[in-house]
Amino acid sequence: MSHEHYFICPHCGNRSMGTDRNAGFRREARGCEKCGFAYLFELLDDYYPAPAAAFFACDAEGRIVDCGRGSFELTGLRTESAIGQPVQTALELSFPDGVDHIATALEWEVRVSGKPVVVRAGAERASAVADIFPAYDDEEGGVLLVLTPTNGR
Repeated sequence: MSHEHYFICPHCGNRSMGTDRNAGFRREARGCEKCGFAYLFELLDDYYPAPAAAFFACDAEGRIVDCGRGSFELTGLRTESAIGQPVQTALELSFPDGVDHIATALEWEVRVSGKPVVVRAGAERASAVADIFPAYDDEEGGVLLVLTPTNGR
């Protein structure tokens, strides 16, 4: 009996399930069936992002490689100007507990959930909750950062 894995697209937020982490018999990463994005992040359990959640895909060094659904709406940052920048710098992230949760997820390849964070939102600062998912692959690494705005700014 095969085990199904949960996946989420960093570009459009579409969730999917599959028994294989690769695309068919190839060693290529699974792509998004909805928007065609090149790769998905695997989730250890099902995750339902809020409708206003913002998605940021980062490489193994924590640099932004794509800004997905909701990213511009939350931060006002355009994908073209964000790509290649360290996510901490580009989004001016500030975790109130003083811990760099993105570095933790990258170093230990663990999911970090429900961490309060303050993020640049245009000219202002906004409160959000960060969920960070490591890339479970053998080569590339990286993280998916999902920021869910809270009611207060």
